[in-house]
Amino acid sequence: MRLHLGLGIKSGVIRWWKGPEPVVEPPLPKTEGEQSAEFWSDNNVTRHKVYASVEESLAHLRWRNDFYFGYDELMPVKGFDGKTVVDFGCGPGHDLVGFGIHSKPSRLIGIEVSGPSIAEAKDRAMLHDIPVEFIQQQADQIEIPLPTASIDHVHSSGVLHHTPDPIPLLKELRRILKPGGTMNIMVYNWDSIFLHLYIAYVRMVLENAFPGEDIKSAFRQSTDGPGCPISNVYRPQEWIDICRRAGLEMEYTGAALSLVEMDHLAKHRFAAAGYDKLPEESRKFLVGLTLDERGLAHHNGHYAGVDGCFALKS
Repeated sequence: MRLHLGLGIKSGVIRWWKGPEPVVEPPLPKTEGEQSAEFWSDNNVTRHKVYASVEESLAHLRWRNDFYFGYDELMPVKGFDGKTVVDFGCGPGHDLVGFGIHSKPSRLIGIEVSGPSIAEAKDRAMLHDIPVEFIQQQADQIEIPLPTASIDHVHSSGVLHHTPDPIPLLKELRRILKPGGTMNIMVYNWDSIFLHLYIAYVRMVLENAFPGEDIKSAFRQSTDGPGCPISNVYRPQEWIDICRRAGLEMEYTGAALSLVEMDHLAKHRFAAAGYDKLPEESRKFLVGLTLDERGLAHHNGHYAGVDGCFALKS
């Protein structure tokens, strides 16, 4: 606030008065990208866990892989010796540790929007003595500060479904990839027990959690927490088409199936399939599931899991 000095002409008395109040512009609303970056700074997949030892860190990594049947085969971290590898959306460093202990990449780069997650990933890499370069992307930043055709392998697990528009980022990932390079991407899978049973039946019917809302809105609010601003789910062909629009020819390699999904299947499958108000697509999905010799559920020849995985066609 600024004070102005004025001279009283008639009285000769010096007096003070306040000038006009400064105009305070209201803050601009946060973009979807800024909201997402803020959410993932407050919430990450390890809940900001601090690892006291190498063994504790490795045990958590093994638990994560065991929790999702098929994940480590569909999103490999082995076999990248001598390669330049980018983990796009590295979070607190699960897969960076995987690449560092199961491969010997010539260069390992973690890219992430969340400052706290990068700090945690740095500490975890140091714990394992894994050399990692980190790049913090800003919210809504599209350009990746790496040269064109400089990367042998791009890995992005559970990230692009949290972006307002994945196509520009996919184009950037294509730009930095060398000719003949490889890419693995995981995004949330529509053809999953999580969507057709847990969301469509447990959340929306048994818990009556989202009256009047559609299944995509219910999914967004149930998957990574009610405050997550962006959490999209894709049919496999839908994601393939999105990648094609970005100039990438991807193929659906399958889905990782979570223990939570199998638990819900054991408890609710037939009650849900017999509920006449469940959407027909979800009822047919549940009836059509097959179980393998381990009792794990399959849909169209793949695990019926929430983590849909895709690889660049060779």
